[in-house]
Amino acid sequence: MPDVRVSRFQNAQRGKRVNKTELIEEIAKSADLTKASAARALDAMIDAVTTTLKNNDSVTLVGFGTFTVGERAARTGRDPRTKEAITIKAAKVPKFKAGKALKDAVN
Repeated sequence: MPDVRVSRFQNAQRGKRVNKTELIEEIAKSADLTKASAARALDAMIDAVTTTLKNNDSVTLVGFGTFTVGERAARTGRDPRTKEAITIKAAKVPKFKAGKALKDAVN
């Protein structure tokens, strides 16, 4: 008889969030790795993307998407307590643009 249990990862596809531990479990299961190996692989991927973005470069995973660094201009905001105008300094922010295959998989 086929296994009809629904994993937590499959539940996430129905609108629930998946945390890092659940993602590691799914990677381990689908790639036939131990959870420790899957965790190291995921951490290495995150570190590689972070390092690349720190160097102001981009990471493109064809079909999945592109991680880039965007520039947020300085702007004027309001202090919520005093309602006083404050200057918010310019900042670099990480951005992600989904690739066609990811967009198609979601739709």
